[in-house]
Amino acid sequence: MKQFTALTLLVSCSLLLASPVFAHGEIGEPSDGAKGMAGAMGTIEFKPSDWQENKQSWWKDSDGVAPGVAGCHVGTDAQGVPNGRMFGEACLPDGLLVESNPGKDVIHGHSDDLGHPDTFDCNAWCVGEGKTAGMCEVAAAPPCEQSARCACK
Repeated sequence: MKQFTALTLLVSCSLLLASPVFAHGEIGEPSDGAKGMAGAMGTIEFKPSDWQENKQSWWKDSDGVAPGVAGCHVGTDAQGVPNGRMFGEACLPDGLLVESNPGKDVIHGHSDDLGHPDTFDCNAWCVGEGKTAGMCEVAAAPPCEQSARCACK
């Protein structure tokens, strides 16, 4: 089990190096979808790796606020037509899950191309779901190449 944990951490950290930038210093209130959920820590600022300064961007989330499901945030136009941009959820180096929002398949805008995903303490979320423990793990979420979710024991 220790090898799996070390490998998961190594893969998570390696993927974060090539992933979007998550500003993790200042945490805001949880989004409407995360309010009241166990483990919800609040929102952080997110800058896509292909950030487009001073541009309104549009996105659709594949899973809504669902920490146990790896999701993909798909870029669209204002009418919901995909534009080829996308990013998955992620595990931060401190173990928090970056969980995109708002609801499943809701087209929503990011002013200045900046998002505000929720963060979750996976252990607290899993305990709140009636499990004994949990941690953030890298997981697949097609069409995104990689994503993450809370894995419970």
